[in-house]
Amino acid sequence: MSTKPKITKTDTDWRAQLTPMQYHVTREKGTERAFTGQYWDSKDSGIYRCICCGEPLFTSTSKFDSGCGWPSFTKPLSDDATTETLDNSHNMSRTEVTCSRCDAHLGHVFPDGPAPTGLRYCINSASIDLDKNEK
Repeated sequence: MSTKPKITKTDTDWRAQLTPMQYHVTREKGTERAFTGQYWDSKDSGIYRCICCGEPLFTSTSKFDSGCGWPSFTKPLSDDATTETLDNSHNMSRTEVTCSRCDAHLGHVFPDGPAPTGLRYCINSASIDLDKNEK
């Protein structure tokens, strides 16, 4: 678990900071439609940060084209960057991925990714921001 302090804000503060889509995805556990997000096919280098708190979450070197229509990564940037929780919503059993710092919903992780992890972190573009200046 991260040693950084948790970031908490009121619903009003989150709504003021985020676009309606970012709010829906990160605070209401929503999703964007496949192949519509800003980063699903991005090849740019850098660090993907949480749109809510700026926490570094994924690096472009772990990004791959899974064909699913959302940005996909083989692993988080660090062991404590994200939190994984069982999600049984929508009559499915999945593993939800959230930002460890602010609890923003990011997406889900599936056991069908490439080597070396065999994992596919399927992340909504609306929940992340690419910092192209970092590698």
